[in-house]
Amino acid sequence: MADRIRVGVVGAHAERGWARGIHLPALTALDDFEIVAVAGTSGGSAQAAAAVWGAGRAYDDAHALLADPDVELVTVAVQLPRRDGLVEAAIEAGKHVYCEWPLARDAATAERFEAKARAAGVRHAVGLQSRHHPAVRLLRDLLAQGLIGEVLSASLLYSLSTPEVWSTRYAALFDRTQGVNHVAVVGGHSLDMFQYAVGEFAEVSATLTTRIDRVTMAETGERIEVTSPDQIVAGGLLRSGAAASAHFMTGGPRGDGFRIEVHGRAGRLVLVSSDDSLVDPRFTLTHATENGTPAVEVPVPDAYRPLLPGAPSAVSNVAQVYSDLATAIRTGDPSGPDFTTAVRTHRLLDAIRSTAEHGHRETLAP
Repeated sequence: MADRIRVGVVGAHAERGWARGIHLPALTALDDFEIVAVAGTSGGSAQAAAAVWGAGRAYDDAHALLADPDVELVTVAVQLPRRDGLVEAAIEAGKHVYCEWPLARDAATAERFEAKARAAGVRHAVGLQSRHHPAVRLLRDLLAQGLIGEVLSASLLYSLSTPEVWSTRYAALFDRTQGVNHVAVVGGHSLDMFQYAVGEFAEVSATLTTRIDRVTMAETGERIEVTSPDQIVAGGLLRSGAAASAHFMTGGPRGDGFRIEVHGRAGRLVLVSSDDSLVDPRFTLTHATENGTPAVEVPVPDAYRPLLPGAPSAVSNVAQVYSDLATAIRTGDPSGPDFTTAVRTHRLLDAIRSTAEHGHRETLAP
């Protein structure tokens, strides 16, 4: 197609990684895009990635890819600690940007990215794709339609089993200063999904603690100190006035997975997945009325079918983000999740950290 949007991928790899497993099948399934360039950590790895990704050009320097006049959209798929300056450089080069989550280390930096993108007139997206799961979208719509009446409370519970032996590639996960720990990654993805369905937090307070204080690096056997929290408890009020809470439990044996429960004056909606991964969760939505009858499963209508039926949900959800971004690039209309979405989520995460440290309740700006 002559009008395909030409994509350059920073962080492409020939054999492994989130970009290889998720972005590549999403992009290649969509007629809106053509992958024209990739950037890797070396010339050899970039050439190998280009062969797999079907790209005509391979760069061992991400900034060289950003300078390529043929690239219209840059996908930044490298981890946050190795991403310094790339998002702003892409914006300054006049490229549209799809950036993986987390967008930044804090809300102030995310706000700066959003302001620069708006001033430059480039479209943007962020990898908070879980909100596009059909069952999550259905939950959001049923609440908006008033199926259970006025919402009184909403809770999120996520029990995530994790090993205590990790590859050194994931060492940053256990460092609270690196911005890719459980608060940012597990909390960010889950809380964006939660707020998308039930509404935004208006005020919050939180408790954070680290219960597993050391993990082992598989390659070396080294025991490293864990400074990032593995237990995250947050509570407060939504803008609607409903009470809300979230508890992320990581470590130990596998628990009950993911659960959102919403209580209303006229019933209850519960979204559950026994799978403790958000990559391909098997969500089930149930509805119970106020008269005490047993909960019944709510089937997901065909209108909510995933963009790529049969694909893992993460692939289909990412494809939906790309599809909406393509429309935004062509029309100038906003799409989501974008940098504005990221700012809202980063503000909530910053408030969770701040209230846990200082012991206060924080009001969140709309």
